[in-house]
Formats: sequence, structure tokens, C-alpha cells
Amino acid sequence: MNRFLFSAIFILVSVSCFSQSNWTGNTSPTYPELIDHLHKLDKTHQELSMFNMGPSDYGLPIYLFVINGGKDSTRTFTKAHAGTTILINNAIHPGEPDGINACLIWLDQWIAQGKPLETKDGKKLPVIAFIPAYNVGGMMNRSSTSRANQNGPEEYGFRGSTRNFDLNRDFIKMDSKNAFTFAKIFHALDPDVFIDNHVSNGADYQYTLTYIASMKERMSPQINDLTYVKCIPYLTEKVKLYGWDLFPYVELKGETPAQGIHAFNDLPRYAMGYASLFHSISFTVETHMLKPFPQRVQATLAFMEGIVAFTTENALEIEEKRSAAKLWARNLHQYAFNYQLTEKADSISFKGFEHSFPLHPITGLKELTYDRTLPYERLIPWYKTYVPKDTVTVPEYYVVGGQEQGVIDRLKANHVIYETLTKQSIDTLRVFSVKSYKSPSQPYEGHFKLAQIEVGESEQAIDLKPGDILIPSHQDAALFIHASLQPRAEDSYLTWNFFDSYLQQKEYFSNYVFKDQIAVILDKNQQLQEEYQLRKATDEKFRNSEWDQLYFIYSRSPYFEQTFMRLPIYQKF
Repeated sequence: MNRFLFSAIFILVSVSCFSQSNWTGNTSPTYPELIDHLHKLDKTHQELSMFNMGPSDYGLPIYLFVINGGKDSTRTFTKAHAGTTILINNAIHPGEPDGINACLIWLDQWIAQGKPLETKDGKKLPVIAFIPAYNVGGMMNRSSTSRANQNGPEEYGFRGSTRNFDLNRDFIKMDSKNAFTFAKIFHALDPDVFIDNHVSNGADYQYTLTYIASMKERMSPQINDLTYVKCIPYLTEKVKLYGWDLFPYVELKGETPAQGIHAFNDLPRYAMGYASLFHSISFTVETHMLKPFPQRVQATLAFMEGIVAFTTENALEIEEKRSAAKLWARNLHQYAFNYQLTEKADSISFKGFEHSFPLHPITGLKELTYDRTLPYERLIPWYKTYVPKDTVTVPEYYVVGGQEQGVIDRLKANHVIYETLTKQSIDTLRVFSVKSYKSPSQPYEGHFKLAQIEVGESEQAIDLKPGDILIPSHQDAALFIHASLQPRAEDSYLTWNFFDSYLQQKEYFSNYVFKDQIAVILDKNQQLQEEYQLRKATDEKFRNSEWDQLYFIYSRSPYFEQTFMRLPIYQKF
């Protein structure tokens, strides 16, 4: 039986089961209702398991629900690692609960079909795991008003967590307990495929179902091929059988789709960007906010069906190519980062609505309006090519000072292999020294995130102490290591303020005392003498400022603290 005939039969079965579901209307369960329902399924069906995986910031646990596991935690996670596994994350933004209902409908249908664990041609169902609701605090903060532009459901949760974080910006910095629990779930399963379910914001258009795929330039050749050559075309055909068009996420280049759309830069702060660091085939599902909630749920369900079918049919190839991707990362000699979107544009056929800019009757200003009575299909620009602005040579090892326990905790949570030093020693290492940076005037996700960072590197003899850690670069977690420890990388721990204390000078001088020493300092350093005299001759402000002149000499003298702006991260080549 070919796969499309099989799919058509499956659709008929799904439709017959659909009416049996309690999750197809304009409501989504509360967190207690959701967890209670899943606990009952866990107790009723031996093929289903519910695990308490760890705490959330709210205080309630984060659960993992597993289909086709191993009946207990040890066997389930062993099976997930050994075989092919899908992980689906729901309600990271609880105001976007489409994925919750879609997973519940899928469960109802699967149970009604007799809980099949393989297809008619003998291909085994993968381990399918989903996080029922990741943002527990947001789920508990329930209303019907926080999503002003969204068409249903009647009530839903809130985007922010208990600590008011957007948890979909927290995956590499890990400010929340949720993120540590997610890392535990992710590495316990080592998922081959990862899906994060969302609802979009932005322009109006005809599509209900859009997706974000990981940036092709950042991923390994093997996962690039699986994602773009095989999986996306397969999913596009598959969801058509359910009556849905699948289209890339409408990330606008300008104000309207007519000016083009561009590929999303899935940095490791995001769930799917994090997952792609570990070579999972990663997607974010984005249903359209203005479409009715029941339609969005069905579209999300269709994407889930497509992913399950693709993973089932291609399990062996997925396993082989993920292994090859891990080998690729282990053997990486150059690490590229700071990707920039180019102006190179392809075109894509887009189903949109005509727009105009009439005057608003209240504001009296021009407003963007889409006219759903005037649908169109036409080619628009599609910007989907990124190039790295920076590339560095991968060291053999990184060294992180043992005093940086927060960094070490995050590396450990992400299964980074390292050796803890037990003896005092001196080694010549490549040192990072921050030259300059920009800090914003307002916080972003709990941080004044640094940008426009300039870093110098030099060889220095470093005193290493017990507790410092030595991290080999050539390991499975290589991309996570580089993304977090290379200081100028987009989401490095330096940018997220983990090392701000090293950017503050601790010792200074008193003008009236230090003035008596500058003659000796300049006499002993002819190059400094020349630089000082040139600066005086060419810079009027410098010439008229005692402090500027003294600090110029002080900062280049032996009295200046050598550790100022030096990061507690070193490289060994």
C-alpha cells in the first residue's frame, strides 16, 4: 500500500474519531483539568506514561507525557535514546494553547484506533513525548483579554511566566527553573525531532498553518538535507491531505507582505534554536491568530500527524543522519556566528489579502487594513539567505574559572563533558579581553544584554586553581559550548551579563599622589612617552584634563589591574 493511499484511509478513520473528542470547540483546558485528564490516561493505558520531570518557577511540576515508551522511566528514556523520538512542547506561551488541544485530540484518536504501535507495513511508531504545558505559571494566570488580536479560545493563559519571563527567550541563559527542567527532559530523551507549538502575531493572510524551520546555514549538512530537501516537502504534501496549506512563517521584511518576508533567525535563546544546537530536526508551528481557534487546533493536529508519519517512515535515515551531524560538530574546526540576513531574494507564491491605508475614524491617522473580500495569490520576495559576520578557529579546549558556578551549572545541565582540575598549575592560554561594548537603557528578559562587543585575544600565563574546569571542544555538545562561551556570539554568556563583574574596574589612584610617579613611568617606557605626547598635541580636551592624562598613563602602567575586562574563559589550542 503506498503512503498516500494509507494516508487517505487514515484521514477517514481520523474524521470518524474526531467527533468523539472533547477538545474540538472554542475552549482549552485549565492547567488542573489538563493534568488531571492526563493522569487518568496514564492510569488507564499501559502504553501511556506521565512523568513529573522537575519544578517550575510557579512551584508546580512540569510534566512529560509519553506515548509508546517503556512503561517506567528507566526503560522509557533508554528506549528514547536508542530509537527514534519526537518531543512536542506546548504552552510556552499559554495564551497560544492550540498545541494542547491538538495533542489531546491526537491521543483520543490514537486510543480509538486501538493504540497502533506500527503501520500496516511494519514500521514502528516512534516514541512520542509532549510537555503538556511548559509555562505553568502562565497557565495559571488565566483570562480572556490578554491576547487582544487573537480569535479564541474563550479563556487562555498569559505569555509571561510567574517571574514575568518570556520563556521562549530563556533556553541558553536559563534564568528559570523551567529551563533547567526542560534541559533535563530534552537530554533524557535526546529527541530526533522537536516541535514547539505557537500562534502567530502580525500580518493578515489566507494561511492558517505556518512553520519556522531552523536556519539552514547554521545546521549540519545532514540535518539541512533532512529538513529542507525531505521533511518540508513531505509535510507540505501531507497537510494538504487534511485540507491545509503549509507556508513559511510570515516574518515581514517591511510593513506588509508585498515588501517580502524573510527566514527567521532561530538563535539559541529560542526553544527550536536550542534544540538545533543538538541536531534535532526542529520546527516552530505558528497558526494564524485571526483564524478561529478550532481551525487552528485542527491545523496544528495536521502538522503533528505529518511529523509522526515522516518520522515513522524515515526513522533509520533520521538516526543515521543525526549521528553524522554529531560527528560533524565534534570535528568542527571553524565556528561561524553573528549571522546577517542578505539582500538576496528569491520569490514565493503567497496567498494574501489586498491592503490599504485609510484614515482611522478616531485617531485621524492612516491605518494598515487588510480586506478579506479581496484575496490574491502572487509572487512576493522571499529573503532566506544568511551569512556569518564572524568566524573563529575552534580551540582544543575551553577553560572556565571554577568560581563561575552559574555557568558551570548550565554546562552540566546540558550534558557538556568537562574535567574539574584538582591541582594548582600555570598554563599558557589564549585570553579574552573585552575592549568595548554597548549596554541598552532598558532591560530585555531580565538582563541589560550587551551588544557591539569588541574582544581582544592574547597569550598569557594563567594561574589555574582547583575547581576550574577543562572542556574539550570536540564533543556532542560542541555547538552549545561555542554558542555560550565564544564571547561575541549572539547569545553568549557574556552578552547575557554572566561576566559583568569583570567589566568593572576595582582599583584607582589619587591624582595628587600619582602625579609624582608619572615621570618615572614615562622615562621607563619610551613608546608610552611618545603616545602620550602625541595625544597631548592632537587632542585639546585631553590636553586640558588632568584626569584624562593621568588615567592614560595609569592604564598603561604596571599599576593598572591586569584582570580588568579579562574574562574567566580561556582557550587552549
